[in-house]
Amino acid sequence: MSIFHRISDILKANINDLLDRAEDPEKMVKQIIADMEEQVRDATEALGQAMASEKQAYAQLEKARSNSREWESKAKTALQAGNQELAKKALTSKVEIDKNVQSLQASYDQIAAQTSELHARVEVLRQKLEEARQRQNMLIARAKMAEATESVATAVTNTDPNSALAKLERMEHKVESREARAEAFAAMSGETVFAKDEFAELETNQAVDAELQRLMKELNG
Repeated sequence: MSIFHRISDILKANINDLLDRAEDPEKMVKQIIADMEEQVRDATEALGQAMASEKQAYAQLEKARSNSREWESKAKTALQAGNQELAKKALTSKVEIDKNVQSLQASYDQIAAQTSELHARVEVLRQKLEEARQRQNMLIARAKMAEATESVATAVTNTDPNSALAKLERMEHKVESREARAEAFAAMSGETVFAKDEFAELETNQAVDAELQRLMKELNG
């Protein structure tokens, strides 16, 4: 019965606990299925051996019954021939064989009951294996989801929101500072151009006035 004890341990195992201790949940679930398949094969082989024993026991029982019937038939033949002594000898053999028949019957009944029990257990194991196969993909999906959830939770726990906001604020101040400097440079650049234009206009006017005075002197000269 060790086969059924081993498979029972697998079926009673806490799947979630196994997944928690597994580095690769998918491999762990597949290994559990493989172990169950192996145990079902072993149990099926044991059932086959039990069925063979039952068949052999039944054959021995039927042979003993046949011998009993043969000795009874011989006893009848002896009586019909008027030979009671020979009939008694035949019946003596029948009685001995009948004792063996009773013993063989008891053995066969016990073997048949055990085989029936083994057959029922193997059928339960097969159903459990099929159930495990159907749950395999769901368990793997749940394990992956749990792993992803744990990873996200860990990331959130290890992240300092105050530090992140402080970095964002410093970056915002830098951007604002650069924007202000850019505006200042733009304003200064515009004023410089305007000043240059005024000085250029002043120099032009002075040159025009000088030329005007020169020409007036020449004409009046």
